[in-house]
Amino acid sequence: MRTHERVLAQIEAGLSAGKWSIGERLPAERALAEELGVSRPSVREAIRILEAMGIVRTAVGSGPSAGATLIDRPAAGLGAAVRLHVASGTLPVSDVVRTRVLLEAGAVRDAAARATDDAALARAGAHVEAMADPALDAAAFLEHDQEFHIELARLGGNQLVEAILSGMRAAVASYVMAGAEAVQEWPRTAARLCAEHRAILVAVTRHDGDEAERLMREHIEGFYRETGLDDRHGVVQKPSTGAVQGSAPVSRSSSV
Repeated sequence: MRTHERVLAQIEAGLSAGKWSIGERLPAERALAEELGVSRPSVREAIRILEAMGIVRTAVGSGPSAGATLIDRPAAGLGAAVRLHVASGTLPVSDVVRTRVLLEAGAVRDAAARATDDAALARAGAHVEAMADPALDAAAFLEHDQEFHIELARLGGNQLVEAILSGMRAAVASYVMAGAEAVQEWPRTAARLCAEHRAILVAVTRHDGDEAERLMREHIEGFYRETGLDDRHGVVQKPSTGAVQGSAPVSRSSSV
């Protein structure tokens, strides 16, 4: 085990034991190095990794906000990890779709059970209403679509699921854009997707978890089949600059 990995393991043990709490600052580099019996560069490397993982926030200087402060942003680390694997171009589209179905079907069931946050429901509803505008171009439609799905995942209350889905945004954007470019008439597909979004939201609002889960599965898998992506044996690629027929170019931040 490398020295910085030993530092990470010891900091993890300290967090698990309640030695430090969220919002507290870790000891200064020198103090941590002496306490852990390692070099300051090893501590510095471990802190950088913790910052990338969303565990600490660092600030330079000597004031009360200087040093490494413990935070809790799971989406930061998980999202970065998933984005890097997406960027490598090795994730099969089918894997991304299946993962979405597993996570979003469960999340929307949880959302139906917890649908008491009127503000969150209103935000999701606003995205549906925006998507219903026939004059909306594809890029704007898919941006609202993205936010609608994330809003429902957030309403489900599982921070880990929300973090993973947020991290998958680039992968989802890539295959959705490819699929949107493959359909013959995007306006017709957009209208159908909007109707499906509305039905999912109605089921959530009525606390009908079974129906919400069923509709979400059909929604995600249906688009995948309609576009012919399930007949292709490929990986998630970087979005192209092409445009959907009858619309503006599709944004990279997409979901369906």
